[in-house]
Amino acid sequence: MELSTAGRFVDAVTQYKTYEDYLDSKVTEIDLFYLKNRELARKLVEHGHKGTVLSREEFEERKAAAHHAKANAVYNRSRPTTLASAGKELKDNFLKALAEREEANRSGKMTSIIFIRDHNTLGQEVSGYIDYAHRLETQDFEPYFSEKKKLMPGRLDLCYYNWSTQVSTSSSSSNYQVIYDDPSGLLFKNKRDKKILNVDPSSGPGEDSKRTLLQSDLYVHVVVYDHNIRTV
Repeated sequence: MELSTAGRFVDAVTQYKTYEDYLDSKVTEIDLFYLKNRELARKLVEHGHKGTVLSREEFEERKAAAHHAKANAVYNRSRPTTLASAGKELKDNFLKALAEREEANRSGKMTSIIFIRDHNTLGQEVSGYIDYAHRLETQDFEPYFSEKKKLMPGRLDLCYYNWSTQVSTSSSSSNYQVIYDDPSGLLFKNKRDKKILNVDPSSGPGEDSKRTLLQSDLYVHVVVYDHNIRTV
């Protein structure tokens, strides 16, 4: 999965309080000199005349997700861990694999990255890399384990690519920094132990990491990369 320039976003939600502040960061003094109007300058940025930017909807979604993750982290530290997979009779290999890794990802012992390639509700082929631990923090996984919903990569995940529209995005998470310009290809740097996870199937995944290819009746292609966090 190749990432275009459109996917190379720096996560702006932690840097700017509002979408207007985000747009202003891309407006120059020269823009204001010629346009004489800040609102017009913002509109030009928003419409892509200064390069690819997040839409207002994407910015607000990331803002909400970041806030939700922070609130969940505080809440989760004060209560026992409840597993969404508990008590579920799982048949698919992929869901079983998620259940096996749920506690370790919730507790911080492991940070797994999930690669999924499948078709969305519009029939378009999409693929992407999901930070499992981050998703567990920000979403209720009970519907996934109950097969009421299907876990799919989205534009807010580590990487996303729609093969029909050729839209691609990338976004670092609370656990991983996306490295997309390395000669080795797409890499993910763990923010806790600073170790690199390599998703190239022709290379090893890296120190303390393991690659597992799964056969699933629910997806075209699924790979799970497990990175174990060592404690001193």
